[in-house]
Amino acid sequence: MIAIAQRRALLVGSIPAATAEEAMTEAVGELGPFLRALPDGETGDRDRWIAGTIEGFRRNPDLVVRREGDWSDYKRQLNYSVRRGHRLTGEDLDVRLYRPFRDSRGIFQRLRADSGRTDLAFQVGVPGDFDLAMFTLGPLRALRHRGAFTAATVREVARIHAEAGVDVVFQLEMPAELVLVTKAPRVLRGVLASLMARGVARLIDRSPQDARFGVHLCLGDLGHKALGRMRDADPVVRLANAIASAWPAGHPLEYLHAPLAAGENPPPLDPAFYRPLARLRLPERTRFVAGFLHERRSIDQVRRILEMVESQYGRSVDVAAACGLARRGHDNALATMRQAAALCAGVG
Repeated sequence: MIAIAQRRALLVGSIPAATAEEAMTEAVGELGPFLRALPDGETGDRDRWIAGTIEGFRRNPDLVVRREGDWSDYKRQLNYSVRRGHRLTGEDLDVRLYRPFRDSRGIFQRLRADSGRTDLAFQVGVPGDFDLAMFTLGPLRALRHRGAFTAATVREVARIHAEAGVDVVFQLEMPAELVLVTKAPRVLRGVLASLMARGVARLIDRSPQDARFGVHLCLGDLGHKALGRMRDADPVVRLANAIASAWPAGHPLEYLHAPLAAGENPPPLDPAFYRPLARLRLPERTRFVAGFLHERRSIDQVRRILEMVESQYGRSVDVAAACGLARRGHDNALATMRQAAALCAGVG
């Protein structure tokens, strides 16, 4: 029998709006009683996740452009090399976590007070250090220079935590890891997942001891198109289990979100896709957030998918889209929020 808990909705991060205030106000208006945490909508040039951050690295004296790109698709991404004779360190890398937090925190505090959700946390998206390194430098250089991105990320997390404490939940965002596990031969997925998870654990272990964390696994959503596709949920289960196993003691993992759709492609209706979720093993206090809400599925279809997910996992789950909503357009984003509200309202 499935244990019932209060279902929450997760907004992964980006929301199609002109300003953070507009995005956050709409999120609270549509999902206020059900929100797991409130992101600032990642508006402006943050609507394409880390593209704006990587563009900002043009000003870093330790980096030189290796390949120009306009971010129109996955083959046209800006890429750098470390400048000859220079050493890349975290001190000079601006990973752009603190300033958006600072600019939006007042809006969050007002909306939290107005909504009566005194328990609501401010959600700060944290691109994984390996992901930042890989998309900035390419896979091989990422392995060599990851430490600089780790240091820069930990510095910003610590700065935010020092100001806001438990009012903030940090969402660690990891598309590269899941895409790599997805594309690996099935026989190698477990080994690769364990390797990826150890890198995550090192980042968390260096973060403040009582900082709140969630994890967002991702298949990519540039232009609302995925970088990877899963035949079934096996890659998600392998990586999620490895992360949960490696997660450092003393750093609670509040939730783990996994995509069950892929960009513009909706979540499958075939029960076989979800069967690997029977092998998912998360800590009792870690909520699994199933990322299947999608504009190309009806409310009856998403209800059916929810039943399949919970039947396999054996526990109630929270709900979300597979990724941020900014690449879907406003009408489609609103449709997925309302799917979430309907599913959450159906659980006591």
